[in-house]
Amino acid sequence: MSYILFRWVINALALIIVANVIPGFGVETFYNALIAALILGLVNALVRPLFFILTLPVTIITLGLFTFVINAMMIWLASTIVEGFVVEGFTPALLAALMLWVISLATNWLIKQAKES
Repeated sequence: MSYILFRWVINALALIIVANVIPGFGVETFYNALIAALILGLVNALVRPLFFILTLPVTIITLGLFTFVINAMMIWLASTIVEGFVVEGFTPALLAALMLWVISLATNWLIKQAKES
């Protein structure tokens, strides 16, 4: 349970970092970032698998790069649900998807290193 809460806070912090770097992508407060991270997690758990299956041929043709487009669409969808979480177009959503992927990769590596120590 504590691991889930830890990942939730890390994802909220990642959203704040991305909001400070990418123009057109914004989160007003840490509370909004927590809600956005929660909604983004739910969207990724419920909507993304269906969307991934429907776009599987395109994903295969692009060697998996279309997955970033899917992630951008999920971020854009979450921004329509959460007040105080703003994505002003597809390009900021795509850049945010890429940056969130890099942050997630780094945090997963750090957590793995901490568990091994």
